[in-house]
Amino acid sequence: MGNDTPKAVGIVWGLLILNTLGSAGAKTIVPLPRSLIQMVTMGSLVAAFALALALNLRVRIRPSAFLLLLTLLLVPSVISSANLESGFGALFRCGRLALFVGTLWLLSRWWDGGTTFVRHHIRMYFAVLVSVAAGAAISPGAALPELYGGRLVGALWPLTPPQIGQYAAVIIGLTVLLLLGGRTDRASAAFVVVPSVVLLAMTHTRTATLGLLIGLALAIGSLVLTSAAARRFFLWTVVSATVIAVGFTSALQTWFLRGQTQENFSNLTGRAKVWDALLAAPRSTGEQLFGAGLGDKSFDGLPIDNSWLAVYQEQGLIGVILVGAMIAVLAGVALLRPPSLARACAIFLISYCAIASYTEAGLGDASPYLLHLTVAASLLAAPAPAEVTQLPTPAAPRRHVPSWARRSEVS
Repeated sequence: MGNDTPKAVGIVWGLLILNTLGSAGAKTIVPLPRSLIQMVTMGSLVAAFALALALNLRVRIRPSAFLLLLTLLLVPSVISSANLESGFGALFRCGRLALFVGTLWLLSRWWDGGTTFVRHHIRMYFAVLVSVAAGAAISPGAALPELYGGRLVGALWPLTPPQIGQYAAVIIGLTVLLLLGGRTDRASAAFVVVPSVVLLAMTHTRTATLGLLIGLALAIGSLVLTSAAARRFFLWTVVSATVIAVGFTSALQTWFLRGQTQENFSNLTGRAKVWDALLAAPRSTGEQLFGAGLGDKSFDGLPIDNSWLAVYQEQGLIGVILVGAMIAVLAGVALLRPPSLARACAIFLISYCAIASYTEAGLGDASPYLLHLTVAASLLAAPAPAEVTQLPTPAAPRRHVPSWARRSEVS
């Protein structure tokens, strides 16, 4: 991205990330009223929109099929929420999504295929992980509660293990790719990656771990033919993974099962039962097409934990088609682009979100997953044409010279 990108854009991005942290999670060291947390998160979104508008007063935006589809997603959201079947909170969530999408449109002015938004993404989520580590250092009991099976949670801000695992996995993958692309040095990469790997392991989050491994494999694979560093890293990773898999099979299996029985693991920790009940529930034609309105991504009081079924529940089949089109458009553009670091980072983010969508909700509402995809869209944007800052100087008119004056004088 060009050097003319205002530094305040990073502040806007940080406010959007704060908005998507949510208000539900483990008990914190200092009890925080949920109303206070919601006030902070919603206030951060309003501040992000106001600051983005101040930075882009002329409302210059980049054309984006991804943002267009995301904007169209507001249509089934508003239609289904207007019935108030999910209460007035559904209309509030529609307003939040509209403000969120509007802020992304305002930021699209600074998309040009560079890595500025990637760096903002890494910095902001690393700051969140620093708060998690600080909470674990201050009160290990609160950070590793029995309620979550001893998995790491946010003790200063209410964050669940899947949230922490997601943030850690995403910045690990992006930092590794920046290192391979020569955009950062080893010391800086290690400063981010090493503690993030430790926190990811402490969360015991299988989805984030698989998303990281598969996403990195696809991203690095897209660089293998053009980058010697990517080839070396890929080779060493394969060798190391083979050694670890052979030497620590039982330990890996124990970590992966998290003390669950095979039956509990096979039905995805109870998720499959919720999914079956959701699909079997009777629906009108309107509910099938437009959903029941934006809610808290739950069904009968239980979390849905699947982006596609959550979108089907709240925004209907039209919402599912639009979300699928968003993923397909980004993936199609990424595949058509020549190999590059920006393309590799986009492939990692798109594949991670696609994998996580099976056991995590968020693709149909303001969430970290939409921010991940937005970063991917910024990486795939074509560089903006340079603005003309100086008009061309018109050629000086030729002065007419009479024919008698053009004859040379004979002395």
